[in-house]
Amino acid sequence: MPCYAPVDRDMGDLMRAGDWAEVFKWSPYTEWYLNSWSIEGSPTAAHHAATYGDRTYESFVEEFRERSRTVEVAHWASLFQQAGARYVVPVTKHHDGFLMWRSEIPNPYKADWMSDRDHVGELAQAVRALGMRFGLYYSGGLDWTFQAPPVRDLASLFGNIPAMPEYGDYITAHVDELVRRYSPSVLWNDIGWPFHLDPNEVIRRYYDAVPDGVVNDRFNMIASAQGTLHADFHTPEYSTTATTKKWEVCRGIGRSFGYNRMENESTFPTVDDNIWMLADIVARGGNLLLNVGPSADGQIPMAQVVRLTALGWWLRVNGDAIYGTTGAGTATTADGRPVGFTHRTGTTYALVKGAPAGEVAFPFAAPAAGAEVHMLGNDRALPHSWHDDELRIVLPDHLPAAPATVFAVRG
Repeated sequence: MPCYAPVDRDMGDLMRAGDWAEVFKWSPYTEWYLNSWSIEGSPTAAHHAATYGDRTYESFVEEFRERSRTVEVAHWASLFQQAGARYVVPVTKHHDGFLMWRSEIPNPYKADWMSDRDHVGELAQAVRALGMRFGLYYSGGLDWTFQAPPVRDLASLFGNIPAMPEYGDYITAHVDELVRRYSPSVLWNDIGWPFHLDPNEVIRRYYDAVPDGVVNDRFNMIASAQGTLHADFHTPEYSTTATTKKWEVCRGIGRSFGYNRMENESTFPTVDDNIWMLADIVARGGNLLLNVGPSADGQIPMAQVVRLTALGWWLRVNGDAIYGTTGAGTATTADGRPVGFTHRTGTTYALVKGAPAGEVAFPFAAPAAGAEVHMLGNDRALPHSWHDDELRIVLPDHLPAAPATVFAVRG
């Protein structure tokens, strides 16, 4: 793809506004380039006409194949580990149908419509070698080699899911092949599943092969929300609105999942915003799947590297309040700061936005007699008191600026 999408609007804002025609026309997702280009009057259509004229989408795919032949995807794994990731979920096939692994099931409409190398397998090996789990994303609902765009609104989104039996056979064989080859810990389907197929069948075979694996809700989001189709977790996109079931926010670091050469510092959340987003999500019981968008040459933009590295550094100090904890809700400090709570046996963590000074106070159940309060990253017990359902902590002088300061209440 040409690595272009308009950056005027954030996808979260577009979806919250509820005008789905605007969502697809102004989509900031570069990976939806072919669809956006197909919509008359879209910024992407204007960009393509002015920049590329009659150049075909297929020519961009050939350029990607050429440029990606020398990519070392294993280099990404150490960055993900340093960012504090515990699992990695790469794209195997997106909506344009191009495969990122060498499949035994060829596309019947596009000859050799796949990468030259097994990028998926190479990354799986590197990720697992560093102790992280490995999952897979697959677009089961859309494949524009079977049914061409445009998707203009929600009705046409579901109408664009191919209904022909050969497509059902094709994607079912793909998922079975991916599970057999890579044993993914996460099976992350997108958009939907052909309506003539029962997704329980492919999910059942997946669980047989990977008993401790998990599946998301996007085989059929409506059925999953209604409880008539199993899903291990729900997937709000560019939104941190919690659900009543286990949930995982999925979003790019910037405004797109794929690499967008139009992005700059003004379109990326700040380092502090990213870290607080994670803290807030976990306090409310969710996970964060934060997408990285490399270029065709395998280069991860430095703005993304900086944010991932900063997130990992914060987690080195404060990870005890994140990993393996249970979300315990949110509140507000006496001086108006957001605070989130997490819990594990014997310890409650208070994640306070920013770096408070002097003292900090927030709603809290009465600590047990002899309880101690520590700021993560330091073993010093901090003076504290409790009255009127509020915990008050006296802080060390001159705390440096921070996206979030975490206190552990033990006992």
